[in-house]
Amino acid sequence: MYSGIHHVSLLVTDIERSIDFYEEILGFGKNKKRPQFDFPGVWYDIGDTQLHLIVHPKGKARRNTTEIDSRDGHFAIRVTDMDKLLKTLDFHNIPYVNKPTNKTEWHQVFVSDPDGNLIEFNV
Repeated sequence: MYSGIHHVSLLVTDIERSIDFYEEILGFGKNKKRPQFDFPGVWYDIGDTQLHLIVHPKGKARRNTTEIDSRDGHFAIRVTDMDKLLKTLDFHNIPYVNKPTNKTEWHQVFVSDPDGNLIEFNV
């Protein structure tokens, strides 16, 4: 009945700062098919899934912190080269929590975007 997750939407406060983080630092590829909505935002393609960033000043889904807590709400992205990701994060001085061994079968790395949205990267 279900075939996968189509997209995840995140609220952001500053679209240019978010674009810098997701495109320039993480290297996400922009989806150019985003309609011209009446609010700022951007879509990214990640494998067969999309990430939608939305500027919505009245939104309430923000954590109000950039503290990295792996038990807090997050979404996870599979990576093919964890060493490259870690080098990229280090190069850009992006704080992260590295869990190469844990109770799961995969290496986990948690980061916060500039608005406090948590992302888990795993391989």
